[in-house]
Amino acid sequence: MGPQLKMFSGPQMAFLRPSLGLSTPFTAFPLSRCFSTTSPTLDWLTPKFAERSKSPKGRPHVATGGSSRGTTVVWGDYGLRMKDHDRRLPAASLKIAEDTIKRRLRGMNYTLYKRVSANIGVYTKGNEQRMGKGKGKFDYWTAKVGVSRIVFELKGDLHEKVAREAFRLAGHKLPGLWEFVKKGDPPVVGLTKLGNGVTLESLKRARRSPALGTQDLPNPPTSTSSSSSPSASQ
Repeated sequence: MGPQLKMFSGPQMAFLRPSLGLSTPFTAFPLSRCFSTTSPTLDWLTPKFAERSKSPKGRPHVATGGSSRGTTVVWGDYGLRMKDHDRRLPAASLKIAEDTIKRRLRGMNYTLYKRVSANIGVYTKGNEQRMGKGKGKFDYWTAKVGVSRIVFELKGDLHEKVAREAFRLAGHKLPGLWEFVKKGDPPVVGLTKLGNGVTLESLKRARRSPALGTQDLPNPPTSTSSSSSPSASQ
């Protein structure tokens, strides 16, 4: 009986122990799990781990090879897209915009998707400090958002006017200009929207226009190439 009693020696297994003729009853405790199979919810406004090295200021990456990634609505039905210029959005501003959307849609059936994460640290130094001595101490988290990038998406039993109003209020809380987009709208390459005859192939094609002031000439040039003509080379 020794190995058997040792096997059931834990307090969680008290209800499985044999009585062995003892007068004192054993108290049964419910089983408790020391782990969880679901991953913890990550905060999109604060990274999970601190930065190993201080992030440079830099600028948001702008794809110049014809990429339109992140400019269309993927999971939801409506989206909020940056319109004017790339910038760094503070986590505090993103949080205020999120609360504004939730306050406007209170009591409605919807799902809000966040397409960016504030994982870039901003470090500042006090006024009237001498130059040098590093970047300073940590101040707040930001997200680098490129031009024409989707930040929020909405999906649910919502009318288009209600979603448009919620995104309009959220856009007033964020720096810059913002526009309302729907699922199925054409993507954007830089500042150029695809559609209406504009394709990605036409944007990648080399284009040459006549020089300014030569349109009124009797024989305007057809190309502004600096290379010499075949007759001149002979």
